Amino acid sequence: MKKIFIIVFLSLLCGRASTAIAQVGIKTNLLGWTTASPNLSLEWGIGKKATLNISGSFNPFRFSDGKQRKYWLVQPEYRYWFCEKFNGHFLGFHVLGGEYNLAKVRMPFGLYKGLRDTRYQGWGIGGGIAYGYQWLLSKHWGLEATIGVGYIYSEYDRFPCTNCGKKIESATKHYFGPTKAAISLIYLL
Repeated sequence: MKKIFIIVFLSLLCGRASTAIAQVGIKTNLLGWTTASPNLSLEWGIGKKATLNISGSFNPFRFSDGKQRKYWLVQPEYRYWFCEKFNGHFLGFHVLGGEYNLAKVRMPFGLYKGLRDTRYQGWGIGGGIAYGYQWLLSKHWGLEATIGVGYIYSEYDRFPCTNCGKKIESATKHYFGPTKAAISLIYLL
């Protein structure tokens, strides 16, 4: 583990990856930015056809009319590349964890019904499998598309409105479905 951190540090310091040991990529999910969610990923080679990707995103904003989609999420992923790392098809295995505070927003797949009148606050953990493809655009730039499915376990409290009221209920949720969607712009060091 110490060796990986030294490789990442030297790669960032020198402005390029050590080709003999590892290659490093810094990326951002463009889809995340469409929901005003800043995000960043770091991916580094750990073998000839293997990489480790760690993604993080958050949304600290409250919007007009009491709408909010506040959350933070961390998602580490092991990737196996079919041809060579950072190029072509890959299969990923990810875990995820985070916290959320949702009110008056639309969630995909019918998650958290009643968001118009109530607020959901909780946490979740899960995991899944992903498929992706990465295109090399130049020596340092790339584009990646990824989709993943899996399971999330969540515990939450539900409240009658965004800023007031006593708790209506505490409950758990088991979710099976999409756990990852990304179109990422990548800079390879």
